Amino acid sequence: MGSSFAVATTSIPSPPGSGRYEGVIDESWTLVLHPQGGVVTAAAVRAMEAELSTEGQGLRSLHTTFVAPVSHGAVDINVEVLRRGRSMSHLRAEVRNPATARGHLTTAVFGSPRPGFEFTDLAPPAGFVPLEEARSFRDPLPPGIEPFPPAPFWEQRLEGRGALGHAPWEDYGPGRAEHGTWYRMDEPPILADGTLDPLALIVMADTMPGAVGEKLGPQHRHGWFAPSVDLTFHLLGSCRSEWVFAHNLARHAGQGYASAEMALWDFGPDGHDEGRLVAYATQVCFFSFA
Repeated sequence: MGSSFAVATTSIPSPPGSGRYEGVIDESWTLVLHPQGGVVTAAAVRAMEAELSTEGQGLRSLHTTFVAPVSHGAVDINVEVLRRGRSMSHLRAEVRNPATARGHLTTAVFGSPRPGFEFTDLAPPAGFVPLEEARSFRDPLPPGIEPFPPAPFWEQRLEGRGALGHAPWEDYGPGRAEHGTWYRMDEPPILADGTLDPLALIVMADTMPGAVGEKLGPQHRHGWFAPSVDLTFHLLGSCRSEWVFAHNLARHAGQGYASAEMALWDFGPDGHDEGRLVAYATQVCFFSFA
């Protein structure tokens, strides 16, 4: 049997050839009220891969619009092939709960390798905490700190270790909207070739409010949440490590919305190799207050 991530994101055709798929996302992926948007998006992409069934065309980019909430439990995925090309194909999928009108709508581009140019004109930040020294989100809280609301997603599925920025209980003067975290799934979905399932990177990318919280500072640490409006994700390379470094920036906030970006870096199994940019994502979120 595959990892819990593979199970949550794998669906079966119902019936075969119809473009309709049925799956189940269990409650352990819940973040606040509903499963984390990245895992729902990954389920959509997995169904699109099955529908496309074209050798050599891998995910290149996707855009998800979170039209309506998707709850844990049974999900229906409707897949439409917009264009099936020899080297590039376009698909659309919607994930929703049975008997609901709408859910998460994803369009994606799949493409085979092509001749072209190669460069990475982006560098990881300096001064982040090394993997072996970074504090886990699951470590005991300092004395006197009120426990955070339970979130199965952080407790059972994705471990984070703070590497850049401040812990929520620290007293500091807000500066740049920048945040960095080491991420690892509790059951890393490693493929047969030894690389991380690239769809796991979508889950790690959909964690962008951290930079917003860093900018707001301790005076605004409680009473707000930032649900996703959308998620754009570019898959740039394979990841050879279970641990991924996520560098998060928020560029603007206004009128109740914030714009953020995420760069995912592979620093190798022990976190000390030269960094490789494996994915890049952007997102708009909105502010919701208790």
